Amino acid sequence: MSDTMTAMEITKPGGPEVLQPATRPVPLPAHGQVVIKVAYAGVNRPDALQRAGKYAPPPTASDLPGLEASGEVVALGEGVSGIDLGDQVCALLPGGGYAEYVATPAAHCLPVPDGMGLKEAACLPETFFTVWSNVFMRGGLKAGERFLVHGGSSGIGTTAIQLAHAFGARVFATAGTDKKCAACMDLGAEAAINYRDMDFVDVLEAEGGADLILDMVGGDYIPRNLKALAPDGRLVQIAFLQGPKVEVNFAMLMTRRLTMTGSTLRPQSDLDKARIAQELREAVWPLLSAGRVAPVMDSSYPLAEAAAAHARMEGSGHIGKIVLEVAP
Repeated sequence: MSDTMTAMEITKPGGPEVLQPATRPVPLPAHGQVVIKVAYAGVNRPDALQRAGKYAPPPTASDLPGLEASGEVVALGEGVSGIDLGDQVCALLPGGGYAEYVATPAAHCLPVPDGMGLKEAACLPETFFTVWSNVFMRGGLKAGERFLVHGGSSGIGTTAIQLAHAFGARVFATAGTDKKCAACMDLGAEAAINYRDMDFVDVLEAEGGADLILDMVGGDYIPRNLKALAPDGRLVQIAFLQGPKVEVNFAMLMTRRLTMTGSTLRPQSDLDKARIAQELREAVWPLLSAGRVAPVMDSSYPLAEAAAAHARMEGSGHIGKIVLEVAP
């Protein structure tokens, strides 16, 4: 293994073009960490926000973008157990995935599911950690409940639809084109709402309201989400594509016993992420190995074309996940 590697670094805050190749030292594993020789790296909206200067990485994380990857374990830090050199894994990363090698806590690694390749496995960690922790751990979704996910054709959305359906919920989704709505239906949504033509509030109110809503839009969706909830419903916020500030009448929280909550994944402690990983291993990985749930892939780009991958994502024409080919 060389002492240096190729990585795509953010040369300055800006558009996709600021992603440029650079030579960096290969990271060394700290206590409890492994180093992965990256085969594929997932592309996520937080990467674009970091690139634009709107999402600073945690102080201890790499300045390189990339929050998930798959590949081969090539180095073990002190205190690592349960993972061996040569294991093929996918992993949630604190950063640094846009590179030939990356270090991450061993407890945030999961085995590549049976029958799945490294390319598909690279699509799993960021979205599955996010969906499981917010929809099931935080949101408490149960079989038979009505679940609405906005952005149903995104990586988060396609994952949320499949998992909610697999665990017996009634799934509703919003998307911006008929093609994207059809994709949501194919994944298990019983209704897909083209938000350009229909009001999701009307649709959900006609069904008795949503028991749980997963939202990454924010802005004027927030009061509309509250209106679309059933009594005792829960709203889980994970992003604010239309902004975090809005005027809300909180009287409805009291009169209809609503719950508003939310989270971000990256700043959570290593222990919290390890707990999510363990629940995924027990509850979700068997579904992936059985083929009952699978990542939806949009496209792949060579690592050197990370800028094009970001442009694809920010154009919002994609359905499912975008990945970078690092060393397939």
